[in-house]
Amino acid sequence: MMLKPTADTLRPTRQSLLARLRDFQDQTSWRDFFDCYWRLIYKVARSSGLADAEAQDVVQNTFIYLSRRMPNFRYDPARGAFKSWLRVVARSRISVFRRQQKAEDKFRNETQHEDDEAACEIDEIPDPAGDALDEVWQREWEENLVERALARVRAKVTMQQLLVFRLSTLNNLPLNQVAKKLRLTLPQVYLVRHRVGRLFKAEIQRLRRETE
Repeated sequence: MMLKPTADTLRPTRQSLLARLRDFQDQTSWRDFFDCYWRLIYKVARSSGLADAEAQDVVQNTFIYLSRRMPNFRYDPARGAFKSWLRVVARSRISVFRRQQKAEDKFRNETQHEDDEAACEIDEIPDPAGDALDEVWQREWEENLVERALARVRAKVTMQQLLVFRLSTLNNLPLNQVAKKLRLTLPQVYLVRHRVGRLFKAEIQRLRRETE
């Protein structure tokens, strides 16, 4: 069973993509950037305690923030990994959102109950930028890495081959059950899992080099 042949196109690194993002009119690059990372930022925002709509606001605020600063931004890998840089940006937007949210609540409380001494002070807002959120970021980053690697592999294999890999490797389904489910022989399942697994590993390594 042969893998579907495709051209091995050269994909831009995160550094070259960031350089192109300095041009706000480069909608293709911005769409690529957004598609790669909006789910990651959304999931981290949700894990910090924000509701669905609030997490979506954080995503929007993050990309607005980036769009305003990218024209003068120069990314230097020597000063830190892209992964860490994006984490700091997302974390700061979550903190800003929560502080604005608390400030609005405080203002409403003071307006309605000027003598209410129980009104929360902004300085008392829990900072979601601690170790707990860093752990969430790491977990979500790894999941995002897997999904993006699978998206790249999908362009090189058939749907059945990708399904074999998902079931046998990612879902840990016994190979004999995969063969029976997809009406393949056991040697076919072994071969596909090995070949697709090799492509998947190469994409994971490529993404790590680009971002970490």
